[in-house]
Amino acid sequence: MKISRVKAKDYSIIIGKNSIFTLTSEIKSHCPKCKKVAVIIDRKIPKRFLLKIKKNLKRYKIFVFFTSSSEKIKNFNQVSMLINKLLKLNFNRSDLIIGVGGGIIGDMTGFVSSIYKRGINFINLPSTLLAQVDSCIGGKTGVNSKYGKNLIGSFYNPKVVISDTEFLKSLPRREIICGYAEILKHAIIYDKKFFNFLKKNTKNILSLKNKVLTKSINKSCKIKLSFTERDFKEKGLRMKLNFGHTFGHALEIQNKYSNKLNHGEAVLVGMLIATKISKFKNLCSENTHNEILNLYKDSDLIKNVKKYLNKNMILKSIKFMRNDKKKDDDKISFIFLKRIGKTTAPGKHKFKIDQIESLVQRLF
Repeated sequence: MKISRVKAKDYSIIIGKNSIFTLTSEIKSHCPKCKKVAVIIDRKIPKRFLLKIKKNLKRYKIFVFFTSSSEKIKNFNQVSMLINKLLKLNFNRSDLIIGVGGGIIGDMTGFVSSIYKRGINFINLPSTLLAQVDSCIGGKTGVNSKYGKNLIGSFYNPKVVISDTEFLKSLPRREIICGYAEILKHAIIYDKKFFNFLKKNTKNILSLKNKVLTKSINKSCKIKLSFTERDFKEKGLRMKLNFGHTFGHALEIQNKYSNKLNHGEAVLVGMLIATKISKFKNLCSENTHNEILNLYKDSDLIKNVKKYLNKNMILKSIKFMRNDKKKDDDKISFIFLKRIGKTTAPGKHKFKIDQIESLVQRLF
């Protein structure tokens, strides 16, 4: 079993094929007084993975809660239902909750863990590439409201993250591209050398070639940690990770979190919009813009969602930026690109809604 371990300040991220079998030792190490384990799992995950988890939990009393992985169920009602079940089963803070699924399950399970009796042990088993390279890192947890995505939440780290790459083999290509979006984002905002690696290896990553896949997940985790470890509660530096996300989130809300446009696709579209504005405002060169555009074209990253780059689509979504959680006045803050590997500073570029609309009118 060849696995890698990325060390964060308060927890480790274990990455690799069959890394799920480290679960027993990790629980013993981090949750020595644990007696009960609640497994909150996406019902679409193949049964063989749940069997593997149960095999690793033989010494504990196990309770399995199946849930749907949909932004529409990522809300207070679902959280309340889960907490009431835990209370009824008399879970203690020394017990454990394990989240098994994509970012939606991880965010919601982490939030439940953070508020249940003011904090219960939590282990994250991300099952999608998006979750393994992004949402499982940095301690953000939360649920949605009718006013926007992730507006209710907390910062709460897991005891350990176990990213078993075997999970990814059960996913459609569209879901792999969704996760690749965040890998690409990390390269664009932080590391030109990694971007060049992706230019050569994107097709191998998307086809889940184990060596380049594990290397890409590992590198992506390290890049995200370089931001989150220095700015855990998103007061400044960490906001650079929002490159492409302000437009992306607005498009997701406009589409009512439907499967017509998933999160990664929205981020891919959002990054293109942000890069186009960066070029228009002479923040980055045309060469930088074209390098990114060519990588998109070479790998057909947005061939099924090109319509969301339509001017009218973008304009309709802009109103949903009003409740962006990064907004602290009547203006919305954007992260733009200077060159591959370097963005503008958080708070440097802020616009009112009508100014954003004017920019989009001129550019699309």
